Amino acid sequence: MAATMATQGERAVLEEEFKWLLQEEVHAVLRQLQDILKEASHRFALPTSGSSGGAVKQENFVLSTSGTDQVKGVMTLQGDALCQADVNLKMPRNNQLLHFAFREDKQWKLQQLMDAVMLQLSRARNRLTTPATLTLPEIASSGLTKMFTPVLPPDILVNFYINLNKLCLTVYQLHVMQPSTTKNFKPAGGSVLHNPGAMFEFGSQRYEVSHVHKVECVVPWLNDALVFFTVSLQLCQQLKDKISVFSSYWNYRPY
Repeated sequence: MAATMATQGERAVLEEEFKWLLQEEVHAVLRQLQDILKEASHRFALPTSGSSGGAVKQENFVLSTSGTDQVKGVMTLQGDALCQADVNLKMPRNNQLLHFAFREDKQWKLQQLMDAVMLQLSRARNRLTTPATLTLPEIASSGLTKMFTPVLPPDILVNFYINLNKLCLTVYQLHVMQPSTTKNFKPAGGSVLHNPGAMFEFGSQRYEVSHVHKVECVVPWLNDALVFFTVSLQLCQQLKDKISVFSSYWNYRPY
């Protein structure tokens, strides 16, 4: 009898604690999450319909990498769009300097940024920390190849993507595979960054990557957004763990 009363008493205490968790802590955590995500959304500074705050400001970033000056560039970011890209490429074979920039009538939408705003927390964070894997034909057929003036040479491919708090530009130099060498042709699969020697077929021609150049720049507000996403996920996990404690008790049936 005493054991039964003790069990009933424990259950009553747990029910009161669970009621407090639902009424007080859950709402407090949700309010905290709302504030954090509001701050995160401000970092993205994306244009919204009907907004009265005026145009989203443009930010200039210098692309570089340590130890080489094969590729240099300046990117202009406006919200989720690259509205200008100015790139200099030094060809390794003859040191010829190529210069190309976005056409004035073109902008390149960074889909990763839009997805990060629209998706649920864990998927949003993953879109920034895990760039999409693309095949070389997918890069070659993307609209990005038509963004530049002068037109990119047929032996040059470029790709932009977000990785953590960095905006990255990859430039691929290609050489045409002669029919006598295509017997060893093995097309490369999808990857964030393809290595020299990667092969692919585009149109009726087969190519091999001869050189790869990657430059990047830090976008400070992306780092802020990642921190906000991480803190929000931690808060959600902590709340889930607390609720799971009560759930495991309600589901427990002694035999």
